[in-house]
Amino acid sequence: MKIHFWRGKTPDPPDFMKTSPQPSLGFQRNSAGLSLLKLCMAAVLLVCGCADRNIPKKAPQETSRKNPEKKLQVVSSQAPKVTPPDVADVKKTDADWPDRIRRDHPRLFFNRDTWPVVKARALNEKADDWRKLKELALSPKPEKPWSNVPPPKQREGSETVPGDWGYAVARLALVQRIEPDPARLKKIKDMLYASLDYYRACYADNQAASWYGWTGICWLSAMDWIWDELSAQERNELGKGMLEHVDDILNKPNVLRRNLGLHGGFYGEGAMAWYVGLLFSKEGIDDERAAAFLQRGYQDHQEMLKFRSEAAGKDGGISTPVAGYCMAAYPYAEWNFFHAWQSALNEDFSGQWPYPGLFPNYVLWNWLPENHIFGYGDDHHEANSLTNARNDLYVHMSQIIHFYQKTHPEWAQMAAMAREKTAIAKPRFIFPAHPFITDDPKTPAFSPSGLRFPPARYFKGFGHVIMRSGQEPDDTYALFACGGLNATHRHYDNTHFTIYRKGFLILDTGTRDGNTDNLQNYYAQTVAHNCVMIKMPGEAPSPYWNGQVYGQDGGQNNILGGKVAAFETGPQYTYVAGDATGAYHPQKCGKMLRQFIFVPPFHFVVLDRVTSTKAEYSKRWLLHHANEPELLADKTWRSDQAEGRIYCRTLLPADAVLEKIGGPGKGFLADGVNYSIDAPPSKLLIDQKYVLKTSRKHKAGEVPELLGRWRMEIKPGTAGQEDLFLHLIQVGDKSLEKMNDAQLTNENGRIKLKFASGIKEILLEFKSADETGDRIKIIEAGKTLADKELARDIMLQEGLASPQS
Repeated sequence: MKIHFWRGKTPDPPDFMKTSPQPSLGFQRNSAGLSLLKLCMAAVLLVCGCADRNIPKKAPQETSRKNPEKKLQVVSSQAPKVTPPDVADVKKTDADWPDRIRRDHPRLFFNRDTWPVVKARALNEKADDWRKLKELALSPKPEKPWSNVPPPKQREGSETVPGDWGYAVARLALVQRIEPDPARLKKIKDMLYASLDYYRACYADNQAASWYGWTGICWLSAMDWIWDELSAQERNELGKGMLEHVDDILNKPNVLRRNLGLHGGFYGEGAMAWYVGLLFSKEGIDDERAAAFLQRGYQDHQEMLKFRSEAAGKDGGISTPVAGYCMAAYPYAEWNFFHAWQSALNEDFSGQWPYPGLFPNYVLWNWLPENHIFGYGDDHHEANSLTNARNDLYVHMSQIIHFYQKTHPEWAQMAAMAREKTAIAKPRFIFPAHPFITDDPKTPAFSPSGLRFPPARYFKGFGHVIMRSGQEPDDTYALFACGGLNATHRHYDNTHFTIYRKGFLILDTGTRDGNTDNLQNYYAQTVAHNCVMIKMPGEAPSPYWNGQVYGQDGGQNNILGGKVAAFETGPQYTYVAGDATGAYHPQKCGKMLRQFIFVPPFHFVVLDRVTSTKAEYSKRWLLHHANEPELLADKTWRSDQAEGRIYCRTLLPADAVLEKIGGPGKGFLADGVNYSIDAPPSKLLIDQKYVLKTSRKHKAGEVPELLGRWRMEIKPGTAGQEDLFLHLIQVGDKSLEKMNDAQLTNENGRIKLKFASGIKEILLEFKSADETGDRIKIIEAGKTLADKELARDIMLQEGLASPQS
């Protein structure tokens, strides 16, 4: 019997995912201004005492100047201040918790005591959900295979072919509990055996049965729910088989597509250890193995919760800033663990980890007009839409209401607000018990007018600053990315920015659809983002998960190598400084600092200070558009997308050379090669016998706009080690006929930029050799609205929504 856990410790991440030491910017720090976030995170680490399995090292803590005018707080006309969690109150779980597991069944998601309430909820207030679940359950279908393993032989006397019946058998078992039927019971037993045979066959061929462990959790739930209707022999056969299967999941080497990571979605088959341990704890089937899996599952979930809590901080979020993951698959790990703990031990575990309750804050910040999202990281980019995640979001917001309505009613109100925005009409039955075990009262939602947002929010754990001029469809929205804690599904994109106003005017380009070589060679690389390239001959490619990367176009080689070095926001402007020096190969980059200023609602100023180790290492400044840019006079261009329009003007270098790149056959150029989106899957996926059940292969023809089809490249006319790139950006709708005038002087080491934004006059002054002492001045009708030095540290954020009036 193997219970040694082949993955006893998470393997070291690849070099390209490791956090590099952060170079100093020379910003002054106030050592006495230790942030509240630092204290809270320290408390979590001290109190929880969880083992550290190579969690990426934290960047140096960012202190804040003690300026009360800079504190951001919530304002609501409907509820009191929305408070962030006090993670210092997290309590350590008693060591004797395994002894408190119920000895009867069911014990997964509900138990004998809670079942009457669950049943009544299904037959009464959630009767419509029950009807839909029952219709789905009575027409069971196996999951489409992720592996191309020949199915094992069908068992004698069974009418069920081997396959992954995990979801289907759980639905049918739930129906069986409410409407017992001998024929249905036999069908459930046959499905349990047929699934187990299929799972074992997959691992015998060294292939994971599924990328998700959810089907296995559902299998375990089904067995638990009909436990009393199984014979001792059936329990023993099914139990031993599943325990051996989970042993293979955790221990067997060289299994294709096995997903054991704890710092991503934690939805792989490794998550089954906790549930198999709970189900078979002290049942006399294989108690030693069950106890080992129980402890392993508990420890894995504690590490997952600790890491996610650190990433969310007091801002919200679930593990990764990639919306297609954190808003869809990722949060199920929390809900399932909390529910299973409550049903098996009769205790509420959610109070020990309050961070999931803040998730609505992150969701609402990322929600753009017309149900759009920024399309960051491994999102598909076809539509940059929340449509595919709205079903999951409805579930997640309902779970937040369930777990946190009593302790933090204002969080439940925010969740209700986000849930209303989903406008969802159908339930989600991945885990069939969820709708019926969730207490879902009619929690009043914050209204958009009652919960106002500040001009910007810095999500430190995710390395994102999100800016907006307001909350309406005609407002301007921007995302700035740099640093963070988790490289999962993120790209080589430190200092990338996206701008949305009535359309995606500046965007993140390429796609993962079809799993073509575009994914790892273009889409994940710096060249697909709005960043600076530094080309060093002979530099090794930057690897990504889809297969071989064939070239290095001058991009970054460390996903977590950047950091936000300064941030401040207020009604007149938002400023962020991103230091991406550590994201580039140290042999080619001495400094890469981007200073990004948003003057709402129309203007952005972008200053990049770039130093290469050798003058001959060429530099390129990139800006990506959905549609072909039109070159105008004065090194200015414009481009449209949907109903929006953008102008951009190169102010520095003075001798800048502008080049327009894109169009058919040139839209995805990287290191001289165009990576087509209608090509076959990458060689890696072919070699791994991957069944592309979720891939949406593009047909030859016009490239969808939001994949990006054109880019502008700006190069210095003269090669040098130190270069400044200065750009002025103006956004509007298609009625915007020209860009505002701007005046630039560059004398005696000082750069002065003056332009009009509406009726305001904006004056910016930069030191060409040093970023300290840069200033901004804003005047309106003769009145000075701002006149100060740009921040050199991180503004303290308090609360979740709006600056107090």
